[in-house]
Amino acid sequence: MSDSKFNVLLYSDGSQQAFSAAVYSANLLKKMPNMQLTIVQVQESDEGSMGVEYSWIDTWPVSPTSEWMKRVIESDTNVRNLYNDILTTTDGIFTDRVKDVNHHVIYCNPSITDTVDALLEYAEKKHFKLIIMGTRGLTTLKGLIFGCIAHNVLNRSPIPVLLIKKLPQDFIDSYCSDT
Repeated sequence: MSDSKFNVLLYSDGSQQAFSAAVYSANLLKKMPNMQLTIVQVQESDEGSMGVEYSWIDTWPVSPTSEWMKRVIESDTNVRNLYNDILTTTDGIFTDRVKDVNHHVIYCNPSITDTVDALLEYAEKKHFKLIIMGTRGLTTLKGLIFGCIAHNVLNRSPIPVLLIKKLPQDFIDSYCSDT
């Protein structure tokens, strides 16, 4: 079936790692005409609601953390220019494929376990074929001590999970130079 969509869930928590995952997802979106991307955020709630649909364009970049934005703003001009190039390229891809990009907020309790449960429940219910997440790449020992949403999703998901660490410079150079 050439008309079937390849549904991808991109988890975004506003971190630098989530931004890297968004950039990688945009690159896939550009190369896969049948890809449907849903950018998912998790927010705290007492109700346990399944969430609300939003347009990605109204919230892009998806809630960057203040720590990450502080690093971008306080960076030298070259870093700021590179960030702007990456953001412009990513925004351009998402704009070109606006009908294939959605944004969804899931409400749940803020614990790692509840967040993972909510993400996996939503992903299974909506029949995603791939979950993409950013990760800091904690070592196994640190992951055991501090916990990590990405590694918990990876270990528990029946759906394939792609974890994205910091993007390599050659990927960024190629990504920003592609027209």
